[in-house]
Amino acid sequence: MTGVQEQQYEEFFGGFFFDEDALSKDISLDGLDKELEEHKNYDVLISILANGEKQRDMATMVEGNLGHIEQDLIQDYIKDNDSLVLLHDQIHDCDIVLSQIGSLLSGFQVHIGSLSSELRSLHEKFLDLGVRLKNRKLAETKLAAFVEEIVAPPGLVNAIIDGEVNDDYIKSLNMLSKKLRFAQVDPLLNASKALKDIKQELERLRKKALSKVSAYVIGIFSSMRKPGTNIQILQQNLLQKYRYLVLFLKEHGIETYNDVCAAYVDKMNKVLSEDFRVYLESLESLKLDIGVSTDVIGYDANVLDLIPRGREQLRNHHFMFSLGERSNILKEIDQPGLVPCISEANSLKYPYEVIFRSLQKLLMDTASSEYIFIKAFFREESMFYQVFEGPFAVIDENMKLTLANSHDAICLMLMICITKKHQLVMSNRRLPCLDTYLDKALIYLWPRFKIVFDMYIQSLYQCDAKMLWVDGTHPHHIVRCYMEFTASLIQLNAECGDGQLDMSLKRLRLAVDDLLVRFAEKFATQKLQHLFLLNNCDMAISILKEAGEEAKELRRYFEEKLESNLVSFVDELLMEYFGDLIKFVKNHISEDLISYTECPKIADVELVVKNFAVKWRTALELMHNEVVTCCSNFVSGMAILKAAMAQLLNDYNRLSECVKMIPGGSSLNRNLVSITSISYEIRKYSRTL
Repeated sequence: MTGVQEQQYEEFFGGFFFDEDALSKDISLDGLDKELEEHKNYDVLISILANGEKQRDMATMVEGNLGHIEQDLIQDYIKDNDSLVLLHDQIHDCDIVLSQIGSLLSGFQVHIGSLSSELRSLHEKFLDLGVRLKNRKLAETKLAAFVEEIVAPPGLVNAIIDGEVNDDYIKSLNMLSKKLRFAQVDPLLNASKALKDIKQELERLRKKALSKVSAYVIGIFSSMRKPGTNIQILQQNLLQKYRYLVLFLKEHGIETYNDVCAAYVDKMNKVLSEDFRVYLESLESLKLDIGVSTDVIGYDANVLDLIPRGREQLRNHHFMFSLGERSNILKEIDQPGLVPCISEANSLKYPYEVIFRSLQKLLMDTASSEYIFIKAFFREESMFYQVFEGPFAVIDENMKLTLANSHDAICLMLMICITKKHQLVMSNRRLPCLDTYLDKALIYLWPRFKIVFDMYIQSLYQCDAKMLWVDGTHPHHIVRCYMEFTASLIQLNAECGDGQLDMSLKRLRLAVDDLLVRFAEKFATQKLQHLFLLNNCDMAISILKEAGEEAKELRRYFEEKLESNLVSFVDELLMEYFGDLIKFVKNHISEDLISYTECPKIADVELVVKNFAVKWRTALELMHNEVVTCCSNFVSGMAILKAAMAQLLNDYNRLSECVKMIPGGSSLNRNLVSITSISYEIRKYSRTL
C-alpha cells in the first residue's frame, strides 16, 4: 500500500479504530454490544465496496485491518476476562436478588388483592350501616314527635285541671289543642296502640278544659248585667284578651261553644234592651211637644186658638212650620247624645228630632262596638243580629208610637235627613250592621211624612175661609206659615232629599193659591183683593229668598204673580183717585197719541182737565198715604208708588197732547197742569219713601 493510500485509508477509517487507552478501562456489556454493532456496519461497508472495482483495494485493506482489529480485540477481551467474569458474577447475583424481590412483590400483590376485596366488603357494609342509621334517626325523629304530640306531661295535666284561667292557662290550652288536633289529623295514627292508650287521658283533659273555660266565660257574661258595668271596657280589656278561650271551645267542643254563644246572646240582648228602654223613658221627659193634629195649616177646629198661637209661635223657632234653628241638628249629626239627668237638672226641653238623633247616635255607637267585638271574638256575624233583636224591637215600638202621634212635618223631614246622614256615617265606618235598621226607619218615616203632608193640604181645602179671614190686607199668618214651611222643606230637600218632595210642594202651593183666592174674595173691592194678594206674594218672595237658590223656581212664580197683582192694584188705585182722567184716556186716546178710540168733545175734556187741576195734589197725597199704610213692605210700597205715578204721568201727558189736538182746546191751556209740576211733586213723594 502506497503512502497516499495509507493516508486516505486513515482519513476514511480513522474513526473506526479503537483507542488503546479506552480498552484499558473497564468494559461494560453495553460497550461490547455497541462495538459489535459497529462491526456489523463494517460488513455492510465491505459488501458495498465490493460492488466496484475502485473499491476493491479498499475492501482488501479493510479486511486486513479487520483481521488485525479482531486480533486486537481478542487480546483486549482476554486481558479483561477477569473483569468480565466478575461482571458476570455480579449480574448473576443481581438476577438472584431480583428474582427474590419479584417473589416478594408477587406475595405483596396477592396480599394487596385480598386487602382490596376486604376493603370492598367493608365499604358495602359501611353503606348498609349508613342507610340503617339514617332510617333509625328518621324513625327516632318521627317517634319522638309522635310521643311529644300525644303524651300529656304532668305539668300540662295539673295546669288544665287545677290552674287558674290566665295567660299561662291559655298557653296550656294551646298545647292541649295541638295534641287533640294531632290525634285527629291522620287516620293511620288513630290505629296506633300508643295513641289508644293516651287518647282517654286527652279526652278527659278536653272535657275538663271545656267545662272550665265555658264556666269562666259565662261568668264574665253574667257580670255584664251588674248595674253600672261598662260593657265595652269589659269586652276590650278582658274578653278580647282571652278570645282564644272561645276559639278553643269552637274547635274542640262545638256544643259547648253554642251554649256559650247562646248565653252571650241572651244576656246582652236583655242588657241592651233594658238600657235602651231606660234611655228612651228618660228622653221622653225631655220632649217638647210642638205639633198636634189641630195645628196643621188651616185646620178648622180650635181655630180661634190657632190664629193667636200661630202669630206668637212665628217668633219662636220651635214653631212646627218653621225650620229656624232646628236645622242646626244636621250640623251636630255626630256629636254626643243627650244626657237626660243633665238636661232635667237644667229644665231643658227639646224637639223630637233632637231626641231621635240622640237615640240614633247611641244605637250607632253601641252597635258599632258590639259588631266589631262579636266579629273579632266569636267570628260569627249573625250573632250581632240576635243580640240586637231586643233593642231593635224596643226602638221600633217607640218609633211606631211616636210617629202615630206626630203631626210635625218639619220634625219628620229632619228625622229623614238625620237617618240618611247616619247611613253615611255607618258607610264611612264601613260597618254594615245597621243597614237594614236604617232602611226600615226610612220606610217608617216617609209614609208618615206624606200622611201629615196630605193632612196639611186637606186642611187648606177644607178650612172655612170666612172663619180664618182677617179684615186687613197685610199678609195672612196662614200664608206665612205656608211659606216658612215651604222654605224649610226646600232647604231640607236640598240637604238630603231625593226628589220625593217636588210634587208634594206643588200640590201644597196649589192648595194655598186656592185659599188665597178665597180670602181675597172676602174683600169688598178689587183694589183690596189685589193689595191683599200683592202683600202675601211679597211676603212669600222675602221668605223664599232666605231659602237660597234651591227656591228660585217657586220664587219666580210668586214674582210673576206679584207683578200681575201690582199692575192690577195700580190700575185700581189710579181709578179711585183719578178715575175721570183714567176713563177718558182709556176711552178716547190711543197709546200712540195719533188716533182716537172715540172722538172727544171739548166739554168732556174741559171737565176732566179742571177736575184734575183742582184735586191732583190732594189725590197724590192720599194715594201716597194709603200705599204707605197698606203695604207691609217698604220696598214693595215704593215700587207701587213709582208704578202708579209713572202711569199717572203718562196718562196726563196723553191728555195734554189730546187737548192740543182738539179744535178749541187752546182755551183749556190755562187749566192744564204742567208736566214739570207733576214730576216735581212725584219726586217729592219718592224722596219721602
